[in-house]
Amino acid sequence: MKAAVMEQLKKPLVVRQVEDPAVDTNGAIVQVQANGICRSDWHGWMGDLSWVDVNLELPWVLGHEFTGVVEEVGNDVKNFKKGDRVIVPFSQGDGTCEQCLSGHHNICDNLEMPGFSYWGGFGEFTAIPNADLNMVRLPESVGFEEGASVGCRFMTSFHAVTEQAKVKPGEWVAVYGVGGVGLAAAHIANAAGANVIVVDISQEKLDLAESVGASVTINGKENNPWEAIHEITKGGAHVSIDALGIAETVTNSIMSLRKRGRHIQIGLTTSEEQGIVPIPADLITMKELQFIGSFGMQAPNYPSMLEMIGTGKLNPGKLVTNHVSIDDVSSVIEGMSTFNNVGVTVVNKW
Repeated sequence: MKAAVMEQLKKPLVVRQVEDPAVDTNGAIVQVQANGICRSDWHGWMGDLSWVDVNLELPWVLGHEFTGVVEEVGNDVKNFKKGDRVIVPFSQGDGTCEQCLSGHHNICDNLEMPGFSYWGGFGEFTAIPNADLNMVRLPESVGFEEGASVGCRFMTSFHAVTEQAKVKPGEWVAVYGVGGVGLAAAHIANAAGANVIVVDISQEKLDLAESVGASVTINGKENNPWEAIHEITKGGAHVSIDALGIAETVTNSIMSLRKRGRHIQIGLTTSEEQGIVPIPADLITMKELQFIGSFGMQAPNYPSMLEMIGTGKLNPGKLVTNHVSIDDVSSVIEGMSTFNNVGVTVVNKW
């Protein structure tokens, strides 16, 4: 099969022929139809995730935001067959650990992630383990490209906004960083009835965020964002989301909150921070703030999100700004080093 292969960290991916994947008895082979290019791919390409036990053995095929058609299933697979349209969540469980049994497959004790635990969607085919648990049927009402924009960033934001933050109508929600995750968070929070403020240093990104539901945009180059948020909201945001993962946005997000506010951490840090950033601990104590992590979303929760997409209550397709071929994947990932990518880019040509 044809794939974009990472042969060295921080070097251009090489598009070449590789061996087709083989199916396990409980797994499935999926022919990839569309795959989003995500900042997490950039982190993997940079070698940024070793401190969270993600060590890729080169050569490697990234890609974790994909939809496709089932090509083959193992003998033990009961819920899927050849020809089924599917979306593949990136946070996958084994179905047997304490977390899975309590409904938290996204933080499984034996977590697997396509593109990081095994070869992912930047190839024509990929093999999915525990297919009955880790694939979700893609409704006909949701297109492959639209579904690919959901597979990581959008579903991560859906979980963060609806389950972790429990955003309520009328609340003020601040979002720091308007890449794919931030755009999705703004869109979903708006759909939940919140008043959304987005912060970024790119006016182009801020304009796009406004078009998908942001009520207020703040250019971080021109304003102190957390001071502006306190003034706009008359006391601070009820919820603030860091969708970027650098020390400045983590701190500013927390500083943006009113008393008893909820900070949601989605963005992952880089190899420079290795997950360690300063936070205003005394402020968290005196304001009784909550610092809440949010990672992926469990596969069993996908149907409710997909139903909202199918009925038009959510429109992730509005976040897709670019369609490219597999030959263009490397340049898109490399461009993320400068934070200049706008919206979501989807691979749909091999």
